[in-house]
Amino acid sequence: MVKDLPQSILFCCDHNAVRSPMAEGLMKKFYGTETYVQSAGLIADMDIDGFSIAVCAELGIELARHKSRSFAEMHKMGDELSSFDLIVALSPASQIEAEKITNFYDLEIEYWPIFDPTGSEDNRDKKLVAYRKARDQIIDNLTAKFGAPNH
Repeated sequence: MVKDLPQSILFCCDHNAVRSPMAEGLMKKFYGTETYVQSAGLIADMDIDGFSIAVCAELGIELARHKSRSFAEMHKMGDELSSFDLIVALSPASQIEAEKITNFYDLEIEYWPIFDPTGSEDNRDKKLVAYRKARDQIIDNLTAKFGAPNH
């Protein structure tokens, strides 16, 4: 059973290329369109990671068209951090930055310590295992927070 969903949620991490796009895609897949869902990074200097695309595709989630964006780019596009009901930081640095930017607003910020798979082994199979671990940690956090998925 799905628990009360926020009206809007932002997932953030360092580059918006691995963990936060996975969280955005999983949230949309599991809980539908009742919640406005976005993701961002401290900086957007990377394209979406191919391993993130691969492990989400295993669950029928398409991430290949994701365009990484930063907090600053969000601001320029009119998507203010203060307008989100919930911000979920997936890295310590993004948590600090989100708290700093939203210091004067009454909104909820949570930190989910999601494993960073980018520094894992060079072997493709071992890398996929590491990325699945991060993906599955996000799934565990989503279901703990919001209940069993709709889809």
